[in-house]
Amino acid sequence: MTMRFFGDTALLTGRTMRHITRSLDTILTVAITPIALMLLFVYVFGGAIRTGSHHYVNYLLPGILLITIGMGISYTSLRLFTDLQSGIFERFQSMPIARSSVLWAHVLTSVVSNLISLALVLLVALLMGFRSGAGVSAWLAIAGILVVFTLALTWLAVIVGLTAKTPDGAGAFAYPITFLPFISSAFVPTHTMPGAVRAFADNQPVTSIVNTVRDLFAQQPVHTDIWTALAWCLGILIVAYALAMATYHRKIA
Repeated sequence: MTMRFFGDTALLTGRTMRHITRSLDTILTVAITPIALMLLFVYVFGGAIRTGSHHYVNYLLPGILLITIGMGISYTSLRLFTDLQSGIFERFQSMPIARSSVLWAHVLTSVVSNLISLALVLLVALLMGFRSGAGVSAWLAIAGILVVFTLALTWLAVIVGLTAKTPDGAGAFAYPITFLPFISSAFVPTHTMPGAVRAFADNQPVTSIVNTVRDLFAQQPVHTDIWTALAWCLGILIVAYALAMATYHRKIA
């Protein structure tokens, strides 16, 4: 049964990945807005923002990476919504395949496409002067955090894709997610914010994730931020996965 699940998931992931490779503009579109934001903040606003970092792009990059993921998962909910509307799910149900592999194919495609977009953003950041002395273990830790964060948001996007009534509704899910880094430590230190805004910024998931990634890039001790970040990511992932599977089973019942 387990081998059948992995085989079906691999086959269906190949199908959804072909959709990506046939429309590479999707990946480019996901990367363009974060890159534009990075250019705007570094070259226009960066000189007026005091963060204590010698190069503002080094301070800014972790938040830009999370914005990239937030934008990328909107296409997951849209692709899932499109599959539902086309009737492909009904055809899959009539075939001898593992039911959950349909969702996992979309999730794995989201992870791969987001990693490609993140690589494009990181390449531009390097051209803009971003530098990191982080070792292999730190880079692996950063990659792991970003993958878990992508998985958590993607399963949330699956819920939206399964329940949305219109394509606009499916794609609009990413807007509040993309907005969260603006009320965090992604662009400026939270101690510069007014009291109520600072309280929210200090206690929402993006701030702990951004601080952890930034410290890993800078080879600084991560303290408790990494555990807070992982707790947020894993907590959202577990809850979103359970809700997504329950919603899916109700949908196909």
